[in-house]
Amino acid sequence: MVISSDARGEATAPHVNGYSGSNSYTISEQPLYTPRPVRIITIGAGASGLNVARNVSRHMKNVELQIYEKNDGVGGTWLENRYPGCGCDIPSHNYQYSWELNPGWKQYYSSQSEIESYFRRAAERHDLLKFIKFRHQVVAAVWDDDEGIWKFEIEDLVTGEKFHDHGHFFINASGYLNNWKWPEIPGLHSFKGELMHSAAWKEDTDLKDKRVAVLGCGSSGIQVVARIQPEVKHLTTFIRTPTWVTAGFGSKYAGPGGTNFTFPEDQKRKFADDRDGYLQYRKNVEHELNSRFMMLHRDTPEQAAAVDFATKDMTAKLGGPENPLVDFIIPKFSVGCRRPTPGTGYLEALTQPNVRVVTGTEILHVDETGLVLATGEHVEIDVFICATGFDLSFRPRFPIIGQEGRDLRDLWANRPTAYLSLTPAYMPNYFMFLGPNSPVGHGSAIPIIEHFTKYMLRMIHKCQVEGYKSFTPSVTAIEEFVRHADAFMPRMSWASECRSWFKNGRTDGPVTALWPGSRIHWFKVMDSRNIRFEDWEWAKIKDATTGAEVNRWAFMGNGFSNLETNGGDLTWYFDRPEEGYELLAY
Repeated sequence: MVISSDARGEATAPHVNGYSGSNSYTISEQPLYTPRPVRIITIGAGASGLNVARNVSRHMKNVELQIYEKNDGVGGTWLENRYPGCGCDIPSHNYQYSWELNPGWKQYYSSQSEIESYFRRAAERHDLLKFIKFRHQVVAAVWDDDEGIWKFEIEDLVTGEKFHDHGHFFINASGYLNNWKWPEIPGLHSFKGELMHSAAWKEDTDLKDKRVAVLGCGSSGIQVVARIQPEVKHLTTFIRTPTWVTAGFGSKYAGPGGTNFTFPEDQKRKFADDRDGYLQYRKNVEHELNSRFMMLHRDTPEQAAAVDFATKDMTAKLGGPENPLVDFIIPKFSVGCRRPTPGTGYLEALTQPNVRVVTGTEILHVDETGLVLATGEHVEIDVFICATGFDLSFRPRFPIIGQEGRDLRDLWANRPTAYLSLTPAYMPNYFMFLGPNSPVGHGSAIPIIEHFTKYMLRMIHKCQVEGYKSFTPSVTAIEEFVRHADAFMPRMSWASECRSWFKNGRTDGPVTALWPGSRIHWFKVMDSRNIRFEDWEWAKIKDATTGAEVNRWAFMGNGFSNLETNGGDLTWYFDRPEEGYELLAY
């Protein structure tokens, strides 16, 4: 070996640049940041899954995407929930994708059928159906660390056949409002009349002149009662807990008293023709949705004003303070402890002569002809509607097995936790939408879904171009996030004493469903331009020949960038000289 010396005459190592005999490393003959081919498996073709499909197809390269959907169409919860009165409490023009604007919404608050049609039209217009296998359900998912892939077992729900698939990344877009549950009442299925759950509505049901009972006073129960009361012969509704019945979100721009209204044709044309005006309208509505956070704090003037307004409004709709329902149905807990439930016409329906409201009395059991109450009374009915909600424990319905053979069902047996609601511990290359501690009670879900998607695809892209096999959130990062959230929540109305799905159906205990901050706070923390990569554990791809991890700088390739090889703008930095400083203003 030839030894050289530096200016001081001291021996130095040989200069090895270009000297192949001293460097076994081989340059990858491809431009900087060339994405390797990867496969993404996604569960669900609802609002989240469709957004993944559109943005993978629009913004990513070398990605193979497969979506498995258990239903026979797109739309998720808006396909499944078809009960009378089903609709959205978020203003229509703010419950839509930024990439599929619809200036022609019929009403301020849209019905289920119009929202389902919107998602179907978006999927067809953007050619997203090609990514979806309908009537297929994932029944198991197992992480293989050696291969760096998720292995799936899939069931064809039409034939009953099962087969296997794999993906480098697993996006769970199945949502949290799809696993409905029957109430635990003895003899429930012995009933010989019409028995149905609001989330599995029988389309050919005729309620005219029927004796109907409705169990449940959440959003589904409230919408059902308001809609069917005028047509049934008699309605018995069971209200087990108080609830705040309010106007919908964005009520400032709704009809009188926060009611729904139909947009006139000239307004629809104006929205379509004036893009800037339409944008400003949507921004105004969104601003109101984003300005409610102080009201959700306990013991604030804003919370007191909300309680006072809602109490007076509910009392008036119940016909005045002399109605005994006033003392039962109007809560003593904070507005927001349970999600305030919009219910146009609901309270008024409870005062009608064909309606009986049962409070404080449980259903002891069900027999062939009706309901037996704890008092011994037998209530004969023709139809029993259970608007009893969903399993909101976040626990998956099938095994999801991550590192060290850990099953997510077991990890979340007592409490669901995740990194910023995205990824549980021990689950590499796995994402979920609207997981534990996400902003599900903070306004429209669609902008949140779009924001989540940007974050997920940015992480996947980093793996694609920088030679990473997998990323897994640090257990310590999750533990510290949960500690922060638990310390924050007592200041919020969500933590006051009421039974709520925010606390997984408990009266007290930790708030596991909601984000510890405002909607804007969440958008800032989850900005995909400022991901906390240090909170993740990264594993490199291994060289197929040597078995060693690839050089961390291999992505630098042959010294060229794609801008040069694809004829891009080689002077873009003149056009955007301030780019990169945005985050300093946060």
